[in-house]
Amino acid sequence: MTRNPAEAPSASDWTEPGAHAVAPGVFRIPLPLPHDSLRAVNAYAIVAGSEVALIDSGWALAESEALLERALGQLGHDLGAVTGFYVTHAHRDHYTQAVAVRRRLGTRVALGVHEQPSLRQLRGPYLSSQAQLELLVSAGAGNLAARIEADPSRQPVDDGNWADPDDWLADQQAIQLPGRTLTVIHTPGHTRGHIIFADLTAGLAFTGDHVLPHITPSIGFESAPTGRPLHDFLTSLELVKSLPDARMLPAHGPVGASVHHRVEQLLAHHEDRLSACSQAIEAGAHTGFEVAVRLPWTRRRRRLSELDSHNQLLAVLETVAHLDVLVTRGVLTATADPGGTTSYGCTGGATACAGKMRRTIDVED
Repeated sequence: MTRNPAEAPSASDWTEPGAHAVAPGVFRIPLPLPHDSLRAVNAYAIVAGSEVALIDSGWALAESEALLERALGQLGHDLGAVTGFYVTHAHRDHYTQAVAVRRRLGTRVALGVHEQPSLRQLRGPYLSSQAQLELLVSAGAGNLAARIEADPSRQPVDDGNWADPDDWLADQQAIQLPGRTLTVIHTPGHTRGHIIFADLTAGLAFTGDHVLPHITPSIGFESAPTGRPLHDFLTSLELVKSLPDARMLPAHGPVGASVHHRVEQLLAHHEDRLSACSQAIEAGAHTGFEVAVRLPWTRRRRRLSELDSHNQLLAVLETVAHLDVLVTRGVLTATADPGGTTSYGCTGGATACAGKMRRTIDVED
């Protein structure tokens, strides 16, 4: 069953399978994410006559492809009608099904050009990334790195779904589809090459994982790290806020009325986290791991020890990303010891952190 474009799917039912109309000629198709707390990923079908373009593709799973085929059938099409996949970033729940379908049907796949370094590292599960383990060690989380390294699930598995796309998309590139133009906007942060697609005429923004309605995207978790993921993310949020406001068509969660409103919430959230990180250093924490232990995680405000190893990895890397922004702002200093562990301290002494944070926020406001 399709939904009337005026309907706004609630947070409780957004994962319901099918093709849900969100705008004239645009349909949201939730696809499954097994064993993932996000529960589903949205692909968006843009339909014009006999042609279909898909924004994001889902994870390469038999169940996912069957649900995608069924949803397209509701619209009178099948996978053979898809002329192209336009993918926001190179994570498995967005990219791999496009490559799997291409092998069988020859469908073209397009991805942001700045994803090249990460994509070429991806020849197995994300936990096989040596760069992430090295970042954990430098954050003082050597025991966590060792535990992840010993996990048999991180053995490389080259399933062929990390192949290069047919087309590399550049920032501000115009994609001509029947009856509409999408503008590519480079929004690094969640990944270095993340892009969103803006339909400026229709007032729609396909935001991928850059702007999500209920959660903040992970920061600092990719196979070819940039060293400044949170700085990039905050800058990208400001860029999106400078564009005309639009309806938010996210990769996870229901459609939102205003991208700008959610961007403002995300910016405020990260300022709160930056303050919490600064306070943890002021209270005696030194490493990224020690700060992560002091912070609450998820909407349920869990302790780091309550998370599984993968989510602990995400938490520590995100904490380091916040600490590095504080170093850039002059609130903290960073010093690496001979063993490679980075320690942080307040510039001017422990009591200086809070005052420097307040001054930084005032300047940015």
